Amino acid sequence: MQRLLRKAGISLLGIVALFAVGFSQAIFAQDAYPSRPIKFIVGFPAGGGTDAVLRAIAAKLTENLGVSVVVENKPGANGNIAGEMVSKAAPDGYTFLYNTSSMVLSPYLYPKLNYDYTRELVPVALTANIPFVLAVTPSFPPNNIKEFVAYLKANPNKVNYATAGEGNVTHLATVLFLQSIGAQASHIPYKGEAPGLADLLGGQVQFMLGNSNSLIPQIKQKNLKGIASASLKRMAALPELPTLSETILPGVEYGAWSGVMAPAGTPKPIVSKMNTALNKALQDPELRDKIISTSAEVRGSSEQEYASFLKSESDRWGKVIRGLGLTLDDKK
Repeated sequence: MQRLLRKAGISLLGIVALFAVGFSQAIFAQDAYPSRPIKFIVGFPAGGGTDAVLRAIAAKLTENLGVSVVVENKPGANGNIAGEMVSKAAPDGYTFLYNTSSMVLSPYLYPKLNYDYTRELVPVALTANIPFVLAVTPSFPPNNIKEFVAYLKANPNKVNYATAGEGNVTHLATVLFLQSIGAQASHIPYKGEAPGLADLLGGQVQFMLGNSNSLIPQIKQKNLKGIASASLKRMAALPELPTLSETILPGVEYGAWSGVMAPAGTPKPIVSKMNTALNKALQDPELRDKIISTSAEVRGSSEQEYASFLKSESDRWGKVIRGLGLTLDDKK
């Protein structure tokens, strides 16, 4: 080997030196990270609850990291367009996905996906959760969770509930909830939560297990009756509302959570640095107040904790989807 290297005019010591220089440059590049703007891609339109939380986080990251952290909205296909885009991005720490719970549902719902988040993305951190709230139209007789369960059991499939669409996490959570209490009701799917909420307010459907940031304002204004929250602890935005966990389903939690993923191959030191930056931002009192004001909960996690959480959520909702036999067109 050394003879061949000498013939080529290259010494073994020279190769070692070149490797050392390359390695030190890579370490230096990671130490200097970030040195230019960072982009967070989110698969939902601007102005929604997920977008609002991300923009608050991005503003704090900009302040803490010393570079601009910009938000790019790429809505469509239940977040899959954004997921695919980030999965194909350069793994250099300058493009991240702000994902929601829809990401773990898609592999079960869509027969053909153009990316696999379990192989092409790596977890960075869990950031926030929007708990679900069970709300009913004011004319609906039950006033608390025990009366609600008794009424549904006495009137199987005679009560209608709204969701944000087939396969949406609001649909899956309601199915799992009904199974847990041994009751049956009729599903009315809508194209998004807003039209379902409009019909709930109008009395065309009787209940909804949906996002707290949509339902709590209506409960506070007495336009709807709050029955229970699906958070583990009572929500700061509506502390008088009992939880499902404290009343009938111990340990049960339903919500629309969000977190950050990076393209697979992103250097571990960079992933760890972003994890640290995110957790630091989420501890900031001003940011926490902004997130809580949207009726969301502040989370935060290690990379491994988020990986374990993704696996548990995939298992939980995958079982429900398979039980329903649901598939969706990936162009929707």
